[in-house]
This record gives sequence, structure tokens and C-alpha cells, in this order.
Amino acid sequence: MMERRKVDILCVQYSIQETRWKGSKARSIGAGFKLFYYGVDSKRNGVGVVLKEEFVRNVLEVKRVSDRVMSLKLEIEGVMLNVVSGYAPQVGCELEEKERFWSELDEVIESIPTGERVVIGADFNGHVGEGNTGDEEVMGKFGVKERNLEGQMVVDFAKMMDMGVVNTYFQKREEHRVTYRSGGRRTQVDYILCRRGNLKEISDCKVVVGESVARQHRMVVCRMTFMVCKTKRSKIEIEKKTKWWKLKKEECCEEFRQKLRQALGGQVLLPDDWETTAEVIRETRRKVLGVSSGRRKEDKETWWWNEEVQDSIQRKRLAKKKWDMEVSGRGSSGIFS
Repeated sequence: MMERRKVDILCVQYSIQETRWKGSKARSIGAGFKLFYYGVDSKRNGVGVVLKEEFVRNVLEVKRVSDRVMSLKLEIEGVMLNVVSGYAPQVGCELEEKERFWSELDEVIESIPTGERVVIGADFNGHVGEGNTGDEEVMGKFGVKERNLEGQMVVDFAKMMDMGVVNTYFQKREEHRVTYRSGGRRTQVDYILCRRGNLKEISDCKVVVGESVARQHRMVVCRMTFMVCKTKRSKIEIEKKTKWWKLKKEECCEEFRQKLRQALGGQVLLPDDWETTAEVIRETRRKVLGVSSGRRKEDKETWWWNEEVQDSIQRKRLAKKKWDMEVSGRGSSGIFS
């Protein structure tokens, strides 16, 4: 399904009883995709992220917080992307369990540096509702039906973390906004959130009709294009050097003597004032010998430091990080895409 829909990263929430994905692992699932997941025991649910294998080597860090929250950090084209998969408690769960989920999610988001991208793909088990009066800064008008208490928690979280509820910004037919269907129930409980400052990088977000990630749930697809700001390297000022080597030629050496003697008024002995003498010598050398352009020439000692070598070192560094994560507990990665 991910291959057919050209989805690179997918956040999933699942039932361990159905999948038997228990523990803290990563496994290849075929067709060029890898699943990273976390589930405590067979009586609980779990969270996971499916990642296209070409991005697996870009994984820098995996945090498995609980069976309801996990995050993954990727480096893509110099951009740090943090993908968070979440599974909020259902409406009928204890308040304590709900508060624990939001506390864990708060902690994960607050630990991410402000300059890095963050995308949350989660089943929040709440309805943010249609319309955005009073909440224009964090959501659009295109939710579904009415807001409930759990949906208000989503909106409050978005305000606190300065994030936007991506699903609600795109005007779609209701069929492409409903994420959950069961019998006669049709509602919206699965959401994608990102930092408000990065909303401009998202070109579309909708529910894919006819594709189910889990029973009764539909896949929410978000198209995101990173805006990479490349800073111009400042030109390093290099001192212009006198071409003293020209003095090896007798005619040039004689010309320099004559010009210097003329500049000193025909004196054979140098004046006592060294500052004046030094300035006369500097002026003469510029006229007779000239100076270098100041452009940097390739260092003969580092001729081998080319793009191929730099790329190899980068791949080695990422492979080392991947190896360290697999040895210490099998790292993982993900995002709704």
C-alpha cells in the first residue's frame, strides 16, 4: 500500500493481539520498507513507524517512551526531521491514563530543538470539530462534526506547542476528511500536526479512501517538501603577498634598487625614521614587483579531499550510528506521509 501510494514514512498505532508485534524491535516487512515499533505486552496496544529503507541510514535517534508514544530523528539533506507516533487513550479510559499520555507527548516535543522539524502522526481518539472560531492560529475550518473533550485536549496541546492541526487546513469533501468508520459512525480522530512555522512546507493533506492502515481507520496522507536555506559561505580574505621571487632576475633586482633610491631622494643611507622607510619600500615593491591576487589556491596537501571522499565519510558516519542503535536495542524510525 505504501509503495502504491508513494508514501515514504508512516506512523501506525496497532493492537498487539492482532499483530503480535511485542517488544522493542525493528524488522523489514518487504517491498523495501522497515518497521520500527514498541509494545509492552499482549494486553496493551503499541505504536510504530514504517520507513522506506533508503531513509533507514538517515536515522540518528529513536526514543521509545511508552506503548503510546515513540519518536524518531532523521537527517535528510541537512534537515533534522523528528517523527512522533502517538496513540491516545480511548474516550472511556481513566483520566490518569490520559494525563500520562499528554505528559509523555509534552516531554518529547519540548526536548526537540526549535530549529528542527517536527511531525506528529497520531490517533488522538478525539474530535477537534468543524470550524475554527477562536482557534484560528492552530487549525483550519475543515474538521468533522462537533468537538469533544478529547478534541479540545488536541487543540490545547497545539496552542501550547505552537503547532498546527494539518488535516483541518485543506478543504476536502467530507469523504476525504473522515479517518474512522465503524458501522454508521463516521468521524475524524487521526491527525497530523507540525510546527506552525513549517505549515508552508505542506502542500496537501487528505484521507485516502479505500486504503485502511488498521481496521476501521483510514490512512491520512500528508505531502511535505522541505525548504532548505543554504547559507552562503563568506569569502575568506587572504593577504596579498609581494612577488619577491622576481628579485631573482638581475634586471628586476636592479630596477627595484633604482626605484627605491629615487623614492628615498637619492640617499644611499636609509633615514632614521623606520616607519617612513618601510612605507617607501612597500610602495616601491607594489610598483616594481607587484602583489598576488589573493585568490586561494588548492592546498597541495589536501588535493584528495574531494566530493567522493566526503560522501564516503558521511555514509560511514551514518552507518556507524545505525550499527550502534541496532546493537543497543534495534533502533527505528517514521512519520505519516
